[in-house]
Amino acid sequence: MSNLELEPQETLCGAELDGAAADVELLVPRDVPLGGPRAMPVRRTLPSKERSLIGAWCFLDHYGPDDVSRTGGMRVPPHPHTGLQTVSWLFTGEVEHRDSAGHHAFVRPGELNLMTAGRAINHSEYSTPRTTILHGAQLWTALPDASRHVEPGFERYVPEPVTLTTPDGNAVGETRVFLGQLAGSQSPVRTHTPLLGAELLLKPGAAVVLAVDPAFEHGILAENGPALVEGREAAHSTLAYVGVGRAELHLENPTSDPLRLLLLGGTPFEEEITMWWNFVGRSHEEIVEYRAAWQREIGAETGLGVGPSDDGGRFGPIVDLTDGDNPLPAPVLPQVRLRPRGGARERKSP
Repeated sequence: MSNLELEPQETLCGAELDGAAADVELLVPRDVPLGGPRAMPVRRTLPSKERSLIGAWCFLDHYGPDDVSRTGGMRVPPHPHTGLQTVSWLFTGEVEHRDSAGHHAFVRPGELNLMTAGRAINHSEYSTPRTTILHGAQLWTALPDASRHVEPGFERYVPEPVTLTTPDGNAVGETRVFLGQLAGSQSPVRTHTPLLGAELLLKPGAAVVLAVDPAFEHGILAENGPALVEGREAAHSTLAYVGVGRAELHLENPTSDPLRLLLLGGTPFEEEITMWWNFVGRSHEEIVEYRAAWQREIGAETGLGVGPSDDGGRFGPIVDLTDGDNPLPAPVLPQVRLRPRGGARERKSP
């Protein structure tokens, strides 16, 4: 998915100052319209003013349940990415994906669709005509320096549900682990840093204690909250952050309805990166270069169109346009120098 804000903020990404076992921190979502005159609203919790990353997770949009007859659904024309992976996870509906590496897929509920941008890619995302209600999450992970220039790629994985139980064997819910490992389930999908991604469903009034890697920091999205995370209430669409140093996570459904959670985790991202619009880079100069290349390849200076060469240049050939849509032009850069921050230097700062 693209970041469609017309004036995207420079995001200074990296591990923030935290103790070894931080208290639960609540990241409240902000509403962002996802393009078009009938924009589909999304709720964004990463990046936020309080926190840029959780592990390598650097972007989280939560959307729906969305009546596509009212909003028009998801309609994201070709747009670029660098230095990241996109993770698409649906609860309801269907989205058609096409990318410049030649992949064409339909994103469906309970199926991981992971696109590696690597050195550069462009792709489009449209909810399908048979979709009436669209509901899901779009996430990005930042690639470390050793992997950020890899060739673009795409993977699909359908995790099997695993029953969650109490110590005495009572079933309290289930989980689908799409990245990493949890509750005896392990995803085969390769990640470039240690990561965890899972959907959890808890029965009404149920509680669960999950064994987790104490080297990970975690984010728990109360998808249809409220939820209790380590005893602290997280409202609907709020992302609860838990720092490193915990070997267990205590999660509870305080309601009389089933509760769905998204659990994200990873080791703190050590590198300094700069994220602006749909690009993850390491310097102001890189972001300027990525933007200029995309604008040139879509013909933004002379009217939108296919790039100047057969292979489309850095971002590959522009994927098929739908219903006369044009590729998304990049917003104007801010009138300040983009500053890379984060990593060990930021954690050591006062």
